[in-house]
Amino acid sequence: MNSIRFDRTRFDAAIVDLDGTMVDTLGDFAESLNRMLRDLDLPPVAPSAIERMVGKGSEHLIHSALVHVMTPAGGVDVQARAQALFDRAWDRYQHHYLAINGQHSALYPGVLEGLKALRARGLRLACLTNKPTSFAKPLMAEKGLDGFFELVFGGDAFERKKPDPLPLLKTCEALGTVPSRTLMVGDSSNDARAARAAGCPVVLVTYGYNHGEPVRDVDADGFVDSLADL
Repeated sequence: MNSIRFDRTRFDAAIVDLDGTMVDTLGDFAESLNRMLRDLDLPPVAPSAIERMVGKGSEHLIHSALVHVMTPAGGVDVQARAQALFDRAWDRYQHHYLAINGQHSALYPGVLEGLKALRARGLRLACLTNKPTSFAKPLMAEKGLDGFFELVFGGDAFERKKPDPLPLLKTCEALGTVPSRTLMVGDSSNDARAARAAGCPVVLVTYGYNHGEPVRDVDADGFVDSLADL
């Protein structure tokens, strides 16, 4: 686990990310986005490209996908053209994602074991994701995760999303814990930057979505290959 030493006297709670940390949702993203693009008469986007777009919320994901598929056609101001389509794209994406939520995704190995171990150590658990709450809660129920967490906050729960520290600070406040005794468990620089700014220790998994960049280059207190390693 590298540099952070885990013992239950050091932490009172853990805040755990969802996409790329507990659930591999790339298949859900690809299916929903490509159905959305088909509705807009636009070409599909490959899962390998989608993986680099994940992590900053659905709005960023949709806009990035639109820009990606429009760019090869050329023309001026692709960003503006993508923004002009955004409202319609968002409506179609929501429709499709809610219809297939969880059908093309799977728990990562060791997730249930890791969550059980954290609970057995007496830690209170909250899930904090940039995914909309209306997507996150049904997915967690589908994958048998909802019973582990006292609180679930989506990307629409607060005024700003990770990597801003506000969601972590608000989650600590809701848990009644101080940041220095609240462990952040995530998969990307978004989680690490938010944790650093909030004053939370942070551990990253090595298998998630880090915008196409090596996760071990991120400033974190430790890395695990499985949540069971916690």
